[in-house]
Amino acid sequence: MSRSILRKRTALLALPAALLALVPSTASAYPNPGRVTGDIVTHDPSMIRTSSGQYLLYATGGGIANKTSTDRTAFRNGGDAFSSRPSWWRNYSSVPEAWAPDISYHGGKYLMYYSVSKFGSNTSAIGLATSSTGQPGSWTDQGTVYSSNSASDFNAIDPNLFVNDDGKWWLSFGSWWTGIKMIQINPSTGKQLSSNTTRYSLASRPTGTKAVEAPFIVKRDGYYYLFASYDTCCNGTSSTYKVKVGRASSITGPYRDKNGVDLMNNGGTPVLESHGSVIGPGGQSILKDADGDLIVYHYYDGNAGGTPKLGINLLNWSSGWPVAY
Repeated sequence: MSRSILRKRTALLALPAALLALVPSTASAYPNPGRVTGDIVTHDPSMIRTSSGQYLLYATGGGIANKTSTDRTAFRNGGDAFSSRPSWWRNYSSVPEAWAPDISYHGGKYLMYYSVSKFGSNTSAIGLATSSTGQPGSWTDQGTVYSSNSASDFNAIDPNLFVNDDGKWWLSFGSWWTGIKMIQINPSTGKQLSSNTTRYSLASRPTGTKAVEAPFIVKRDGYYYLFASYDTCCNGTSSTYKVKVGRASSITGPYRDKNGVDLMNNGGTPVLESHGSVIGPGGQSILKDADGDLIVYHYYDGNAGGTPKLGINLLNWSSGWPVAY
């Protein structure tokens, strides 16, 4: 970004330190993550900004790992979300630990959807916890929301809550198998709406690898945008993770990429891919901050033996499609 834009943004918004990555000049030139410091080892991060200006980040690991920041640059580890892990987790994971949380704030409380499973298995469940403060140790578990088993053709992990303009709540989720799914949620309970038990299909890879997961939906200028992680994570410098996007005029789809290819048929417009020492970016969430939309993700650092680290970039929507910079 130009220095004049940087000065204007800093003076106007007096917000967190500007991200230092440059706008990519071509579709294949991806930016490096913006500058972050401190405790930045993370996986599948979900982050919000509280009314007090604190950045709250939760991520895969333990009883759901936590980090905080006051300026979106310096992060420090906090305690786990749960001071003691819910007993039902052992039905899905012998460890047990939780994965891929999704934190949001609605109706005067914080909600966190999360996954419990074991790697490579679709005997999985999505749980829900609530809190009045969002801080570690304050969460009350509300039990399971949705589950899958070895007979299912989907995998109940990687949840993301989307609250529509019309007040309807939707939960997208999914990993591998037949791809990304969605159910409607009852705002009063945070669980599936009993009057609509349809399980919608949003994205799939019917040929070749089944590797699509970690949905996140935002609405912008009348379109719903579905971000998802494609290919293989969790393999250090051998990871092939990448982030792609499609958009739709209806929350339940069909979602199509920039070339008109349906995400149910292997479509997806790239947003982030491996470049240089930034390997396998994915596990993304989107945060609407005062200076724009952020894509928050993990990547494997090729300069640090493939350690998973926090990546944050701004998104430019001027083309009608998100471009990381």
